[in-house]
Amino acid sequence: MKVEKTFGYKIIHEWLHSKGYAPFAFQQETWQHIINKKSGLVNAPTGCGKTFSVFLGAIIDFINEHPKNYKSKNKSGLQLLWITPLRALAKDIGRAMEEVVSELGMAWKVGIRNGDTSISDRQKQIRQMPEVLITTPESLHLLLAQKNYPNVFKTLKIIAIDEWHELLGSKRGVQVELAISRITSVCKEHHVNNDLSPISNCPLSIWGISATIGNLIQAQEVLVSPLFSGEGSGVKYLGETVTAQIDKPIQIESIFPDEMEKFPWAGHLGIKLVDKVIPIIMQSTTTLIFINTRGMSEMWYQSILTACPELSGAIALHHGSIEQDLRFWVEENLHTGKLKAVVCTASLDLGVDFRPVETVIQVGSPKGVARFLQRAGRSGHRPGEISKIYFLPTHSLELMEAAALKEASEIKLIESRDPRILCFDVLIQYLSTLAISDGFYPEKIYEEIKTTYCYRHITKDEWHQILQFATAGGVALQHYDDYKKIEIIDGLYKINNRRMAMRHRMHIGTIVSDPMMKVKFISGGFVGVIEEWFIARLQPGDVFTLAGRTLEFAMVKDMTALVRKSNSKKSIIPSWQGGRMPLSANLGFMLRKKFDEAGMLLHKKDRKNIEEEITSLQPLFELQEYLSHIPKQNELLIEHIETRDGFHLFVFPFEGRLVHEAM
Repeated sequence: MKVEKTFGYKIIHEWLHSKGYAPFAFQQETWQHIINKKSGLVNAPTGCGKTFSVFLGAIIDFINEHPKNYKSKNKSGLQLLWITPLRALAKDIGRAMEEVVSELGMAWKVGIRNGDTSISDRQKQIRQMPEVLITTPESLHLLLAQKNYPNVFKTLKIIAIDEWHELLGSKRGVQVELAISRITSVCKEHHVNNDLSPISNCPLSIWGISATIGNLIQAQEVLVSPLFSGEGSGVKYLGETVTAQIDKPIQIESIFPDEMEKFPWAGHLGIKLVDKVIPIIMQSTTTLIFINTRGMSEMWYQSILTACPELSGAIALHHGSIEQDLRFWVEENLHTGKLKAVVCTASLDLGVDFRPVETVIQVGSPKGVARFLQRAGRSGHRPGEISKIYFLPTHSLELMEAAALKEASEIKLIESRDPRILCFDVLIQYLSTLAISDGFYPEKIYEEIKTTYCYRHITKDEWHQILQFATAGGVALQHYDDYKKIEIIDGLYKINNRRMAMRHRMHIGTIVSDPMMKVKFISGGFVGVIEEWFIARLQPGDVFTLAGRTLEFAMVKDMTALVRKSNSKKSIIPSWQGGRMPLSANLGFMLRKKFDEAGMLLHKKDRKNIEEEITSLQPLFELQEYLSHIPKQNELLIEHIETRDGFHLFVFPFEGRLVHEAM
């Protein structure tokens, strides 16, 4: 696409040139679409500048509209709303944006609003909104729960949803759809006709940013649906798709045990291979070690320190249950390259630009191709650089998943994320959110939610049942006062009970988890959070590990677990619910294909192009073939065994945990 050389474009082009950079074609294409008030989805490999494709487009558009006073210190109101799935992303993105704004001499403020934002900062934002607000879906809904929230969005020009593939297909994605439908309506009401896009009849542009997703067109349709839906609109246009034609090389290497016969066949945590990890850490500038669960990450952190004490002070632990200040410290030192290695979970999975990271180690199967590529992209996080990832199996059969991941990555067999349809629980929560702020008129909100992909097929009867549940508790709960939340006053649906409003604000969200307890030192100092069921098992004097520290449990006081430091050599490793990851359909397909290839290897039919992971497992496959059978791609393996306890039937679909449990 030929880019219009506007004043804003020239300013940004000169700024990039002064830093020795040149924009990619996909970035320039996105800028032009933003100038033309269009919406869509940007799809590009990790580390290729997706953020700047939308953010700099917003800057160019603003400069074009204010060519003489774009550096003015007068407040412009909220211009860009940036939604991210992870809190760790917000600080990193905010830092990059502030650097651009500062170097251009603009007076824009970049604000962050999420679970880590202090109450005083939130109040300042309400009084004077920054030009850029970075938030999460939950915090955005909390913003919609504020009185007079429409005033916040009346100047808004662009909504950007970062890592949209991570939100799509989840109820958090539905939260984003609902928020967009409300904000779109608010913006239409606050703008005169000459501010509206000729394409969508709306002043807003909506842009999704995604790296790895299979159903790209559908992902875009879900996102921009509120702009181009509605009765009588007759608009067939569904936004622009901008795809970066950039090949991001990924180097995948498996870590093999010295003696395959002695390596466990299933289960375990891979700790036996910790000595193989130390040389990789030492020869790399910085290494991210991805672990699938928080409990397992605590064990790996301790095991690496035991195996290599000289890493003390140069290695850190990062997961969602560690206290905020320590997480920030880890992220800051990753940026500056002061840390040699970080053991982490999905808390550092997405979009964070840690440029010193040279190498990634994935411990255990990530159970999905997209997740594996996402984590690989944390290394070599610059265009043209190679992303290097090591696969460390926790047991021998996981090497088959490594082989499957290699081929799936080569042929780009990326998982699709199917959007959620008619999530009535999220809708009821959303109505309560609107009811505790300014209230809502049901006819108007019904027309708004019908524009979303999730609720486009909702019927009038279903809508009336939802309203009855929200106001009277429905048929089953109508006799309980606690479920009569929303009152109807002159047609306006509103929650006036302060206790109910406060309780609703405290529980906004769609992530279901067990009750969490804070963990603090008796002497003062916050350590992190842990699930209540784990603390309930402990007796005073029991020693456990959290945030890489060995702690002695003392007591529970005011829903807080009080602890003291311990020098004990033995400790309990905490576990969290929800650490079970199902195999994706794409990876399951490739895994069955690899078992087929293993059978060919055994019968010496075809040895060409067989991965080293499969050849290394030949002794195991020979034993399996001797005792039973190696299933082909189109076969289901069933084994019938008799023991002293009776007869047993084992079924192996190789389709992942969820299919196994269903069968």
